[in-house]
Amino acid sequence: MTQSYRLQHLFQKYLRNDCTEPELEELLGLLNEMEDDELDAPMKALWEKSKGIRQEHRVDWEKMYREVTASEESLVTIHQLKKRNFRRLWINTAAAASVIMAVTAGSYFVLRHRAIPQTAQNQVQDIAPGSNQATLTLANGHTITLNKGLSGKLAQQGQTTINVNGGNAITYTAGQTDTKVEYNTLTTKRGEQSPYPLVLADGTKIWLNAASSIRFPTAFNGKNREVTLNGEAYIEVAHHASQPFRLITKGQTIEDIGTHFNVNAYDDEPVIKTTLLEGSVRVITPKAPTGSEKIAVILKPGQQSVAGNSSLIVQDADIDQVMSWRNDKFLFNDEPLAAIMRQASRWYNVDVVYTDAGLKEKRFGGVTARFANVSQLLNTLEMTGKVKFTVQGRKIIVQHK
Repeated sequence: MTQSYRLQHLFQKYLRNDCTEPELEELLGLLNEMEDDELDAPMKALWEKSKGIRQEHRVDWEKMYREVTASEESLVTIHQLKKRNFRRLWINTAAAASVIMAVTAGSYFVLRHRAIPQTAQNQVQDIAPGSNQATLTLANGHTITLNKGLSGKLAQQGQTTINVNGGNAITYTAGQTDTKVEYNTLTTKRGEQSPYPLVLADGTKIWLNAASSIRFPTAFNGKNREVTLNGEAYIEVAHHASQPFRLITKGQTIEDIGTHFNVNAYDDEPVIKTTLLEGSVRVITPKAPTGSEKIAVILKPGQQSVAGNSSLIVQDADIDQVMSWRNDKFLFNDEPLAAIMRQASRWYNVDVVYTDAGLKEKRFGGVTARFANVSQLLNTLEMTGKVKFTVQGRKIIVQHK
C-alpha cells in the first residue's frame, strides 16, 4: 500500500471514528514525513472523497480551524509563513485529533493556497476573483480585448506590427524607417490583470495589475523613451544607454539605469511606491507642491522609494509582498486593513464599507490565493478575531467582531 493510498485510507477511518490510537499516530506521522509536493495529489483526493462524510456529520470546518489555530501550540505565525514552514504545526496530545482535521480540511488549503471549504450560505454570497484580461486601445480609437486565447497578428500601425507571439506576449515590432509615432494604451479594469506581458518596440516588458493603464508609443524615435502609468505595473526595462527610459506617474518620474522594478501609483493610494528588484533606477519627485524644486534618489536592488506629501524616502522592501500579485497571491505582513481592502476592491471589483473608521487601521498578516473567491481572503482575516465581513452583492461591509 503506497503512502498516498494509506494516508487517504487512514483519513477516511478517522472521519468515521474508526481510527485506533496507533492509526491516529500513523496518520500524524505520514503528514509530517511526506514532502510538500508528495502531499498535493493525496490531499486533493482526500478532500473530494470526504465530501459526503463531511455533509453527513455537519462539521463547522471554519469554526474548527479557527479554534485549533488559536491555540499557542498549533498557531502558524507570520514568521513561519515568511520562512515557508507551512506544515510545522506544534500539536499537543489533547488537540491532536482536531488538529489533524484542521490540517487536512482547512489549514493545509490556506497555507498551501487552496480554497477554504465554504458553507452553503457563504457560497451564495461569494464573489469570484478577477481574470486575465485587458484592453488595448490603438491610436485610431479601435479597441482589442486581450485574453489567453489570442495568437498571431493583432494589428498594423504604420510600419509597426502588433502580435501575440508564441511566448504569450504582446509584441510591438517597428520598421526601421518608421518615423511616424502613434500612441497606444493598455488598460485593465477592476477585476482584471494583463494576461501576458506587453513588449514595447524597444524590448521592454510590462505587466499590469488590476485597475491600471499605461500609455506608450508604437516606436521610440526620439532621444528618450517615455511611457505613462496610472496604477500598478512590473517593468523589465531593455536598457539602451543612448536612449534613456522614463516612466511617468502622478508627480513622479522614474529613470532607468538598467533595471527590473515594480511601481504602485494608484490614485486611491496615499503614496507612490517604487521597488527595485534588479539594476538601478533614479526616482524624481517634486520637492514642493509647485514642482519648482525636485528631489531624487537612486535605488539599489531590494530598496523601495515612498513618495508622498512632497517627500521622498528610501527603505528596505519586502520583495515577496510587493511581488505577490505577480505570483498570484495576497501576501500581507502587518498591513493596515484599509490597504488590504483596497487591493481586494480592485481585484474582486467590489466596494468596501466600514461601520467604524477605526477598523481601517487594524493590522493583519497572512497569505491567500489571488485566484480564490473573496471568501478565502475574508475568512483568513476573520480568523484573527478582530473583524467580521458581510458580503451584499458586490459590497463588502466591515464591522467589529
